Amino acid sequence: MIREIALIEVLPGQEEAFEVGVHAAFPAFLAAEGCHGVELLRSIEYGTRYRLVVVWETVEHHMVLFRASSGFARWRELASPYFASPPVVEHVRVVGGGADGRPAS
Repeated sequence: MIREIALIEVLPGQEEAFEVGVHAAFPAFLAAEGCHGVELLRSIEYGTRYRLVVVWETVEHHMVLFRASSGFARWRELASPYFASPPVVEHVRVVGGGADGRPAS
């Protein structure tokens, strides 16, 4: 499993509309092959800054399958009108932590 982390800056005053749009797009993510979960995080210090975290089976499930899907088009339709700039996306893998604080195996 890997995680996609997208850093998203939203236009000031559009935070609530953005959140509504992203929540409406959650089913598109969850229906995608290889998606194991999605969550939206909002910065406490910077109210227009968000992180979208999606758990994927592989990078290819995100970058190849999902990006070519109608679900991706739906996500962009619902969320992109509120972007202040293009999201910055990276893929990471868990190497430690969790409930027991142990290194990942």
